Amino acid sequence: MTRTNHTLRAADHLVDLLVAQGTTAAFGVPGESYLPVLDAFYGRETDIRFITCRQEGGAAMAADAYGKLTGRPGICFATRGPGATNASAGVHVAYQDSTPMILFLGQVARDMIDREAFQEIDYRRMFGQMAKWVAQIDDASRLQEYVSRAFRVAMSGRPGPVVLALPEDMLYDEITPPTPPARIEAPRFLPSGKILESLKARIAEAKAPLVMAGGGGWTKTGIAALARFAETQGLPVSVSLRCQGLMDNRHPNYIGHYGVGTPPYLRQIMEETDLLIAIGPRLGEMTTAGYTILTPPVPDQSLVHVFPEPEEIGRVFEPEIAVVADTESFCVEVASWDAIAPERFVNRTKDLRETYGSFSDPASVPDDPLAPYFAHLADTLPDDAILCNGAGNYAGWLHRFYRYRAPGSQLAPTSGSMGYGLPAAVAAAICEPTREVFAIAGDGCFMMTCQEMATAVHHDLNLTVIIIDNARYGTIRAHQEREYPDRVSGTALTNPDFCAFAQSFGAHAEKARDFDSFVAAVAAARDRGGVNLIEVKADPSYLSPGKRLE
Repeated sequence: MTRTNHTLRAADHLVDLLVAQGTTAAFGVPGESYLPVLDAFYGRETDIRFITCRQEGGAAMAADAYGKLTGRPGICFATRGPGATNASAGVHVAYQDSTPMILFLGQVARDMIDREAFQEIDYRRMFGQMAKWVAQIDDASRLQEYVSRAFRVAMSGRPGPVVLALPEDMLYDEITPPTPPARIEAPRFLPSGKILESLKARIAEAKAPLVMAGGGGWTKTGIAALARFAETQGLPVSVSLRCQGLMDNRHPNYIGHYGVGTPPYLRQIMEETDLLIAIGPRLGEMTTAGYTILTPPVPDQSLVHVFPEPEEIGRVFEPEIAVVADTESFCVEVASWDAIAPERFVNRTKDLRETYGSFSDPASVPDDPLAPYFAHLADTLPDDAILCNGAGNYAGWLHRFYRYRAPGSQLAPTSGSMGYGLPAAVAAAICEPTREVFAIAGDGCFMMTCQEMATAVHHDLNLTVIIIDNARYGTIRAHQEREYPDRVSGTALTNPDFCAFAQSFGAHAEKARDFDSFVAAVAAARDRGGVNLIEVKADPSYLSPGKRLE
């Protein structure tokens, strides 16, 4: 560190502030616009690691995954201009996924602002609609004020990303640092007892209630309390898109997830439901099948919407009971209730559970070529394994046949961003080095951020990438066939030899030519450790489980 007469360089103060908040890793791509910060990381590896990534989009997605796993802001550094535009992909993920994150961006020197200097961008305008707060720190003496506020904003209410611009000359300033900050925690809050009594009365009147859990900001305490609430009251629990890790999928009250291609049985359940208790989800387009299984502005179901930010409640769907609360506080409170009328619900919940069991059984799609692969992962991997994926039709097999069993076991973008799986796996391997980490990707999805293989090898991580290769943008091809049959345009792909590609970085790689070789490859990767890649050639005629192109 650069210290002179009890003063401190602004860049060193910034890194100290991150360490004080418990940040153990920051992801980024080096840039000349924040050189003093890179220097401030030097020699601090035992406090905080700077994870050098190969593209800012991957770095920002890794920071998002860090935020999902830890519940604290994932930190990303990117240089000005092109670095910022690249990183915006991960900021959008964090915003739509309600993930705490702080993106620090290099900026031109203060005396060059508003001249369109080299790579200058007005970040307030650029990120205004995809971040909770965007600011620029022109005065180094206010660094602690801005950073502390950024942590609070990112973690409070509906979590989300914050963007802070760092003029490069400001980072060299010498300051007298203020009193070290306290560790910032997410605020917890409950609604009035009157509202909770209304909810009790509504459950007592219900004939076919349904819980839907989702959104961001969940904790292990909240997840455990959700399960106790469901058990005590005999309620069936579903989850919103890519939130399957919020309840052990083996739990007798778990009945499946609403998302892309919601199965008919879940649509039927929603039609029959007279009381929907939504705990945490925004009830967005994907979860509601394009706002069709719930119809705005007043849904047919009586809606109880629990959300940590009042502005979101009633934004699309008018609730009968609006509950402004964080998910942990709400679930802990309702988990303490005595049984209300579980005898009326337990048989229905049991039937719904059996329906989910049949749907998630590979036997439900006989002769499907991929179902056994994902069922094998569910049967083989430990309960706390972390599976990461981006977007593509391959995810339909993963989400249907894999059983998520532990908090933080699913890292996937509700924003539907391709390329998320590998950067998320990098973050997971860093945050949770004792857990097994797998990135599941389609060929198109993997190639979006494939350069982060270099990051995984460079930092000696333990993770395995499984590529489902059908040589096309499969999801778009499916839409294409629906709208413009037999008019294929822009969706065919020419791929590299993925195994040779991975090996060129120093990773181990195998082609799984059939199910038996896949089983062997997975076992070998788990025993070997390090960075592994398994390539699975997929039948391109399959668009989703059991559904063929023709």
